Amino acid sequence: MQVVVNALASAAIIAPAAVGFTLTFMLFRYANFAVGAFVMLGAFAAWTVNVTAGLPLWAGGIAALAIGAMTVALSDRLVFRPLQGRTGATLLLVSVALSFVLENVIRFFYGSQIKGFDLPLTGPLMIGDLRITREALAVVTISGIAILSTAALLTLTPIGRALRAVADNTSLADVRGLPVGSIQTVGMIIAGALFGLSGTLVGIDLAIDPGLSWAVTIPIIAAAIFGGLGSPLGAALGALAIGFAEELTVMFLAPAYKGAVGFMVIVVVLLLRPQGLLGVAVDRK
Repeated sequence: MQVVVNALASAAIIAPAAVGFTLTFMLFRYANFAVGAFVMLGAFAAWTVNVTAGLPLWAGGIAALAIGAMTVALSDRLVFRPLQGRTGATLLLVSVALSFVLENVIRFFYGSQIKGFDLPLTGPLMIGDLRITREALAVVTISGIAILSTAALLTLTPIGRALRAVADNTSLADVRGLPVGSIQTVGMIIAGALFGLSGTLVGIDLAIDPGLSWAVTIPIIAAAIFGGLGSPLGAALGALAIGFAEELTVMFLAPAYKGAVGFMVIVVVLLLRPQGLLGVAVDRK
């Protein structure tokens, strides 16, 4: 049961970002490897408001949502949108370059020192031998609410239906009169907010430093690939699978091997089921 609790907490940290990653893939059909840098920006935005400004962490979380949404929307408009029509490999390389740029901007302003949120010291909740920290409980709750809210937005609202229409067939959506560019921007804002939220959640569980960018990139992308690129629900389930895999790894191997789990998951899934858990297989001729 302790493994289950730990796995849920680990999954809850990366799940919003995995959903955001698959949302960007749905709209533009390329893998944005700057996802870790966007999460890192969210963590530093929350830290600035929480520690430097001395405000509660919930205020820092709101700032992380705003910074994440703004940064992703601006990068889409200024970097990726002008490159539409280029190959996926080109856009992937551009996203990697953008990640390095953002990481070094953070190093310039904040330095390379490890930072952490200003949180009150609280004891864990004990249920028999089961140990549940209050931070883990908050992370799971907030992440669950965010994922359910995103799912409701995509399935029950007009903007959600418009996003899915543009993702399914951009040309047809344009012919039917939908403002494709504006809808794509809304999708990027939603994805950016999810990245910012993951940044706040990561900062609660891990130390905050510029190297955080690449530490979370592979688990996030592995979760999205495992669940099936283009499926937000699959991304959330993929995050859960990655969380369990990482916790089981720690049970049998040294914690240093935990980071290799994401690589192994990507390799195995691409070999055995390239479309992922909930993805749809595509016939290529």
